[in-house]
Amino acid sequence: MTNIAIIGASGYTGAQMCQLIHQHSALNITGLYVSQNSHDKGRDINELYPEYVGVLSYKLQALSDQIMQQIIERNDAVVLATSHEVSHQLVAQFFEAGLTVFDLSGAYRFKDTELFSEYYGFEHLHPQLSQQAVYGLAEWNSELIKNNKLIAVPGCYPTASLLALKPLMHTDLLDQNQWPVINAVSGVTGAGRKASMVNSFCEVSLTPYGVLGHRHQPEISTQLGTDVIFTPHLGNFKRGILATITVKLKAGVTQQQIDQAYDIYEQQALVRVRRDSWPKIDQVAGTLFCDISYKYQASSGHLVVASAIDNLLKGAAGQALQCILIHYSLEKS
Repeated sequence: MTNIAIIGASGYTGAQMCQLIHQHSALNITGLYVSQNSHDKGRDINELYPEYVGVLSYKLQALSDQIMQQIIERNDAVVLATSHEVSHQLVAQFFEAGLTVFDLSGAYRFKDTELFSEYYGFEHLHPQLSQQAVYGLAEWNSELIKNNKLIAVPGCYPTASLLALKPLMHTDLLDQNQWPVINAVSGVTGAGRKASMVNSFCEVSLTPYGVLGHRHQPEISTQLGTDVIFTPHLGNFKRGILATITVKLKAGVTQQQIDQAYDIYEQQALVRVRRDSWPKIDQVAGTLFCDISYKYQASSGHLVVASAIDNLLKGAAGQALQCILIHYSLEKS
């Protein structure tokens, strides 16, 4: 049995993480934790999420120096569903104490800490740890995930985008003189649980944001190996991401080559390549799947790829669970 603590458990992603780990027979939650100043400390997780009543019950404990030491002594791993600033510090403490760390923030997704500081707005104080961190894109980095103890779980937009684009890069079909153009729409849960006029359901109307400056753009570019144009949008729905991507392929690429490129997912249970219909958010919301479809215009060399995921599951907690199962060789259990 693998013992795991979850920090930041009161948020949407943390709560999903709690449910997923609780359901797995080989994993054991030793505790759920929130910050000292959280209004949720002392409450049961099922008070915040009534759908868990009768299913799971864990008290949310406030982090303190004593609690930190208990987490280190009692666990094999820790999941951080915390802000970038909080993860930046906690990752170092837990990793140096010998725990395996699964971090869902952006704090350790960049090897280049100067690039991190540019997009996240504060200096990275642990550049050596950033060099050791593994990017947890489960379908593409399984060997690294299995053999390392610091896994930076990808962002939700990058997950949808990279799963769509990496088969083309992997088979050298992309014309890198023309940047892939990614337009992606997310539901309001992607903005987190804290109330804000920006993500209030009644205030949201479909709109772009973070244009030509969103922090997920360099994450996608770094992991793909080529520059991209990434424009996120906020939509008036709860959960899910749909990314529609336009790319230029190299001269002479055939439909057969494209089909063969996406055949790489035939052995990946959670990526469904739909060659007969376009992905829909309703078909992936509440699931761990990524659905992908594409259409090629041979006369122009352009390919349009669409990718749909649940932002809280395949784009966050579900992918973290994949990383946990890969790391502990539990994929088949």
